[in-house]
This record gives sequence, structure tokens and C-alpha cells, in this order.
Amino acid sequence: MPDTDLDAFITGLPKAELHLHIEGSLEPEQMFAFARRNRIDIPFASVEDLRAAYNFTRLQDFLDIYYQGAGVLRTEEDFRDLALAYFERARADGVVHAEIFFDPQTHTDRGLPFRVAAEGLLAGMKSAEERYGITSKLILCFLRHLDESAAFATLQAAEPWLDRIAGVGLDSSEVGHPPEKFARVFDAAGAEGLKRVAHAGEEGPPDYVREALDLLHIDRLDHGNRALEAPDLVTRLAREGMTLTVCPLSNLKLCVVGNMAAHPIPRMLDLGLRATINSDDPAYFGGYVADNYRAIAPFVSKADLVTLARNSFLGSFLSDEAVTHHLDTIETFAA
Repeated sequence: MPDTDLDAFITGLPKAELHLHIEGSLEPEQMFAFARRNRIDIPFASVEDLRAAYNFTRLQDFLDIYYQGAGVLRTEEDFRDLALAYFERARADGVVHAEIFFDPQTHTDRGLPFRVAAEGLLAGMKSAEERYGITSKLILCFLRHLDESAAFATLQAAEPWLDRIAGVGLDSSEVGHPPEKFARVFDAAGAEGLKRVAHAGEEGPPDYVREALDLLHIDRLDHGNRALEAPDLVTRLAREGMTLTVCPLSNLKLCVVGNMAAHPIPRMLDLGLRATINSDDPAYFGGYVADNYRAIAPFVSKADLVTLARNSFLGSFLSDEAVTHHLDTIETFAA
């Protein structure tokens, strides 16, 4: 198939995105626009200077600038506009459903009430469904470099919005902050009926994946690359049908892999794992979800691309009826 045909196939393939940090979709142009809107000084002279700073060698390099960028988000309008900008790009990439992360502690720790981010994002999600027909769910993430009590405080602050929040997650600096640190707050979230997901096995060891499974009782595993180092863990993930939300361009940008040819997605599929393709923090890592499909496309088959899209719905928190509808749409498209 010529590249132009493959590109059109990837763009048109109906897909869900399950690993997207909405603050990580803040493009440099938006950062400057929000800074002007809110009269905030940022330590970059231009968009070009800001993009030049996106030269990461590890996760922490990225996180430092990520938290700095989030500081320009001050109002419900900012969060709504941020979400709508993401959904507009997602629509162009063939995304019909997205389950997006947000980091309330990033905002409450700088004095914003919980409602500012929550109401702004929910308004953007509602508008996106009305305008583009894209459905979405919101997942509250705890910052793992903070302590358990801060996570409990965040869960308590979220209580008025829990009927509109689908689940909780765990992100930020992985190494040195094992999942067991948050077992009790994940239990509390589960008792509220929330789904549970967690970043594990990106930079952290395979044991972090085991802890996420056994102690956090996750419904979905974010990243999970290093699980491949433990054959028994791979077997367990495959047998349990655990969805892995894998992020190729993020892995490349953060030096988790040396080059795309070394990316584990093809091996994950060969091993029977329910891998999915996602963009993570696309403004910082060089591409949205279709760009991630294109990055891995030279190393997998067209049938694999269809499998990855199918997996994105099978691993979603949509109803069985909605998932069946999307799988039928994929089958019709790919026929």
C-alpha cells in the first residue's frame, strides 16, 4: 500500500484514545495565548524558544516543564478551551471516544479550587460531543511524588463531581514511588465505584506492574513496557485481558526506547497482549494519536493497526453496547 493510502487509512480508522494527559496537550502557541490572557510571565521569549526546551533525556526533564506550562491555566474558560482544542485535533485523527487524564493537584497546589479544572474540562467535553460527536470520560490522576494524605484530600475534594468522573489514575515521577504507596486511596476510590488505572512499567520495574495489579486492583495498565522483562507477568496480563495504554512517541522522546524500530508494540501483539496506541502528552512529544499510529506502522501489519484500534475500544470504559457499535464501525471501515 502506498504511504498516502496508509496515511489515509490510519487517519480514517475509528479509534479511541485512552492515555491522554489534557495538560500535556497544551501547545506552545496556547501557552503563550493563555499567558497573555491571564497576564502571566513565562521564561521563554518565543514559541520557538519554548519548543527548543523540549529536549528530554528522562521523565523528570519533561515533568519540570510540564508543571511550569500548566501554570498558565487559571480559569474555567482556559480548561474548556484546552479541552476543545484537543478534541478538534482528535477528530481530525479519527478519534471517536477519548478517556482523558487531568491532574487536579497540579492546580489546587497553586491555589485554584478543584472546580475550576473540573468544570472547565467537563464543559469542553460536553461541547466536543455536541460539535464533533466525540464521546469522552474524565479520569482524575493522583501525583505519585506527593504523599497518600494529599491523594485522599484530592479524592475528598472531587466528591461533588464523582458522578461525572469515570475513574482515578496514578501519574508523575514513577521511580521511587511504587504503587503500594497509594493502595488505600485506590481502595477508597474503588468503593466509590470509580475505575482504577495506573502508570507502571514505564521507567519503573516489572514489580511496579505487579503492585498495580495486586494492590491497586487496576482495570487498565498505563504504559507497561517493562512488563515484557518478566515472562510470567506477560502471561498473566495476556490471560487476564489487561489493556495496556502504550505511547510510542512518548517512549521515544523520553528515551524509554532508543528508536522506533526497538519499540515493544509488535512484540506485545505477538505475545497476545491487548496493547493500544495513545499520545500521552502530544504537545511535548511530537504528535497526536494518528502520528503515533504512523510512527509504529512500518513495524506492524495493516491487520495489526486494526487490532490496535479494536483494542482501544475493548479496553475503554464504554458500555458493551457502545463498544460493539464501534467494533462494527471498524469492521465496516477495514473491509
